[in-house]
Amino acid sequence: METTRQNKISRLLQKELSDIFQKQTQSMRGVLISVSAVRISPDLSVARAYLSVFPSDRAEEIVSNVNANARSVRFELGSRVRHQLRIIPQLKFFADDTLDYLDRIDQLLK
Repeated sequence: METTRQNKISRLLQKELSDIFQKQTQSMRGVLISVSAVRISPDLSVARAYLSVFPSDRAEEIVSNVNANARSVRFELGSRVRHQLRIIPQLKFFADDTLDYLDRIDQLLK
């Protein structure tokens, strides 16, 4: 059960991370990264961001690159939300494969 504060911070982080990834992927042709969800720990120290990547066959590669550059993403995020948050949470990124899962279920049902 997430508190109201956790929900507000999750929405803020999702919005700002989406904007960061949109600006970073403009130079990469044919790749689209969206932040589908952000879950934050009760002590607000760790944020788990779920990334939806198109094309999905490159998702693991892109998510591992993003995890390798998590410090720079956290720095950029900190410069954007420094007036709203006292402590910028540690970021962990995961691939969101719900669309692939839904597509697979749809194909099985046909």
